[in-house]
Amino acid sequence: MRKQKWIIVFMALCIGVWVGSVTLESKADGAAGQTGTVNDPLITKSYLDQQLADLVAKELAKQGGGAPAATATPAPSTGGTDTEMKVVQLQDGQTLFAKAGAEVIVRTGKTVAVSTDGDGIPDVTSGKDLAAGTAIELNHLLIFPRDGRGLKPAAKSDAAIYVMVRGGYSIQSADGTILQ
Repeated sequence: MRKQKWIIVFMALCIGVWVGSVTLESKADGAAGQTGTVNDPLITKSYLDQQLADLVAKELAKQGGGAPAATATPAPSTGGTDTEMKVVQLQDGQTLFAKAGAEVIVRTGKTVAVSTDGDGIPDVTSGKDLAAGTAIELNHLLIFPRDGRGLKPAAKSDAAIYVMVRGGYSIQSADGTILQ
């Protein structure tokens, strides 16, 4: 009985020595795999944001301190800046043609998509491409990739039509004259 007790004590001692050596070994190797070192490059969001900001600043400095002229958007034909939303009311027979890159949201009234080239208008709210003649849902964001596309009152529209526009646009009357 006493012999079995010593065997159990000896086995426990061996297991303890083995666990201790593994722990010490992993701590010694842990310096190489410590968080935030070259072997374990854990980074924070603030660090990443700072690095990206530095890269953007360097790239802008290379390009003369601003955006390249090729990507600059023209000023809207109606005045103002490209960043402000302008509320526009459409009358019967008028068509709003958006400039390339403009954004439009129909707030009230029934409208349909217009396209002079047969291509559609991206409705980013629903994820669909609106073909010419398609009804436009209220409060959906439309982005116009090229000139020649717009919207006009639907045939059965009896409510006032108000739209919000960011970017350039023009309004054309039923006879083709440009009003704005």
